[in-house]
Amino acid sequence: MSFPVRTLSFPLLAGSALLLTPVAQADALTPTWSFANVSVNYLDWSNGTERRTASNAAKGDFFYLELEGGVGFEWGEFYGFYDFENPQNDTAEEDGRDNRRSAAKVTSHIYLGESPFSVYFHVYDFRDYGFNSEEQDRIVGFGYRHTFANGLWIKPFLGKAWVESGEGGYDGENGYMLGWVAGYDFEAFDESFSVTNWHEQTFDRDEEYLEQNYVNGPAGSTGTNGAVALWWHPIEAITTGLQYRYAHNKLGTADDYQNAMIYTLKYNFL
Repeated sequence: MSFPVRTLSFPLLAGSALLLTPVAQADALTPTWSFANVSVNYLDWSNGTERRTASNAAKGDFFYLELEGGVGFEWGEFYGFYDFENPQNDTAEEDGRDNRRSAAKVTSHIYLGESPFSVYFHVYDFRDYGFNSEEQDRIVGFGYRHTFANGLWIKPFLGKAWVESGEGGYDGENGYMLGWVAGYDFEAFDESFSVTNWHEQTFDRDEEYLEQNYVNGPAGSTGTNGAVALWWHPIEAITTGLQYRYAHNKLGTADDYQNAMIYTLKYNFL
């Protein structure tokens, strides 16, 4: 699936940029923070999930490789990842279908001046090559950023949703998404740890989408998707983690709750 690339113009911003000195322009493009890593992951669905979804978008355990990174500037921040699932075998299904899949996400907060509020953008793209299935979700809305005195940080957002599906799927407006990412760094046993959570709550989704894009649709209009993770940072270059993955009325499965454990080893190269 592809869609046209559009060039956005902002006359007021462009006009203001002409007044910036080269030093100011360089400062605007100088990151205040950045990170990047590559990881190997194993997702292990619970026995209950495999039983509940056996005839409802069946779930199976899999390896995946991930490239992840983020960068922040004085005026905004960006985050993204690309997952390649089942890279080790392209015909793992019993009927010979390609078992590889890919998932990618890009999010951004464009700050509204000196306030903690932002304009929020979010694109998620998933492709299942064996089923020739694809879906791209797009969110546009507003975000917020806050760090508490104890170091806990949270970035909630609320936005309007659109979806573009592959052949036979639904394209168009698709309700709203409320979500957040949050994290907390701490020390224990003379080691560095962190806890993170990402959560997405979709609601008021289109009835046609709920019928066409789920195996045993229609699904419920509200969908839940997220993960809670504990990370250990033994050295600067290495991070290992354990994630609890959860979903309901998502991932192609109508009504049934799904949960898994993800085991992750990251190499931090930035």
